[in-house]
Amino acid sequence: MAPIEPSGSPAENEDGCFNPAIPEPRAGLPVVTVVAVALLDADSRILLGQRPAHKHLGGLWEFPGGKVEPGETPEAALIRELHEELGVDIRASCLAPLTFVSHSYEKFHLLMPLYVCRQWKGQVTSKEGQALAWVPANRLRDYPMPPADLPLIPFLQDWL
Repeated sequence: MAPIEPSGSPAENEDGCFNPAIPEPRAGLPVVTVVAVALLDADSRILLGQRPAHKHLGGLWEFPGGKVEPGETPEAALIRELHEELGVDIRASCLAPLTFVSHSYEKFHLLMPLYVCRQWKGQVTSKEGQALAWVPANRLRDYPMPPADLPLIPFLQDWL
């Protein structure tokens, strides 16, 4: 069996593995686990929320979710966050893990599992005053997002 040759030099390869725009993770930072979800409506549009202007990365659009508290599972954190932020009730059995992101910011390293959910109870409502938008997968790049969220877009586009 012949060895597989790389398709190009690292400088030519822009598939993400050697993309200089994607920074390498940095050691020594505290690791923060945040969980996110791609809520999908009947038309397979994905819900995005806009971060409040006064918060870190304010004004950018993101997938709903939040920080996993000590002793909390990612699913429990997501269920809690979606109830608090959007007023919907979700069961863990309706959350399907899709992928995750590992990304270094200046002061912390983010580990973010992404789930997909098509079923919930209640009407999606902005409980914390954030703007919401239902976005087709092929339009996700039209919304400015935090650097950690950007690698999730191709997974959602391929999956949908």
